[in-house]
Amino acid sequence: MGAYLDHAAATPMRPEAVVAMLPYLTDHFGNPSGSHSVARDARRAVDDARDVVADCLGADPSEVVFTGGGTESDNLAVLGAVRAGGGSVLCSAVEHRAVLSASAAVGATTVAVDRAAVVDLDALAGALHGGVGIVSLMLANNEVGTVQPLAEAVALVRELAPGAVVHSDAVAAVPWLDVVSATADVDLVSFSAHKFGGPKGVGVLVVRRPAALAPVLHGGAQERDRRPGTHDVAGIVGAAAALRAATGTRDLEVARVGALRDRLARGLGSVPGVEQTVPVAPFGKVASSCHVLVDGVDQEELLMLLDEGGVCASAGAACASGALEPSHVLLAMGLSPSRARTGVRFSLGHSTTAAEVDHALEVVAKAIERLRR
Repeated sequence: MGAYLDHAAATPMRPEAVVAMLPYLTDHFGNPSGSHSVARDARRAVDDARDVVADCLGADPSEVVFTGGGTESDNLAVLGAVRAGGGSVLCSAVEHRAVLSASAAVGATTVAVDRAAVVDLDALAGALHGGVGIVSLMLANNEVGTVQPLAEAVALVRELAPGAVVHSDAVAAVPWLDVVSATADVDLVSFSAHKFGGPKGVGVLVVRRPAALAPVLHGGAQERDRRPGTHDVAGIVGAAAALRAATGTRDLEVARVGALRDRLARGLGSVPGVEQTVPVAPFGKVASSCHVLVDGVDQEELLMLLDEGGVCASAGAACASGALEPSHVLLAMGLSPSRARTGVRFSLGHSTTAAEVDHALEVVAKAIERLRR
């Protein structure tokens, strides 16, 4: 028996997604940009999936842009908005690297956060001015699970930089938060299928009118000239099926997974020298997140022992795996580099069971004891 507790990196495919994809991995192989009957069947599948995604995300189908994943969606939002409208870029210091790196490429200013990884609204207000072209603030943090005051931030932008486009990376939020209401006033919203039970390599960017967006890639006229390239029909169909399943069961899963997360957090908290990184967040945390700081052990050695015991966890964002630097999120929260290197992220999901939590608690306690000898 093992325990997969790295759902924030990738969650298992939902059965609904697998079933929906299979026909488009075998018999229905057409290119949806073509004109013959096989191509038209593929195009119909993409159009139907677009309708489902739009309905689940509170958008018009014409506002849904399919991409190659959350990273591409973030890059398209930041760079596409700058290319279309100009202006400077603001983003929080705890954004995903996809936002931070894209923003840095165009000379962005980062806005500070507090010890709970919540953006400093006073600092944001002080940085806003008429020359700001885009503000990017994630809905939920992918490492520590903190929910951001997105509505309050959007209100500040509309007041102090009324010409700016607002983007939110909602990749970590879909299974746990009502993204329709949370992002209702946001211009650009990014999503990634493999974080809610869909396939890897499929993303969505919601582009609400009248937000201007220039393409980052160049080629064909797909996605209303906003994202060229042949559609991954099977992936798009699977993403839509997974999204429908995730949003349809959200309330039940939040309650179930939240209870398991709390059980895990209590158990880990009973181990000496282990504390929750963000025990309380003013605007809440996603139900799946259990990030802890573990004193007196080497982070990498602990993760190796957990893996040997069948427990999958991580030190932070999967895209930073193997990096020697401490988490930029924890540093932005005010932790020292040495303290930041004690962070371990456990993240639960739709397939997590009580038995997995119990197994993890047993393995973690033994691994910490072994490393402290």
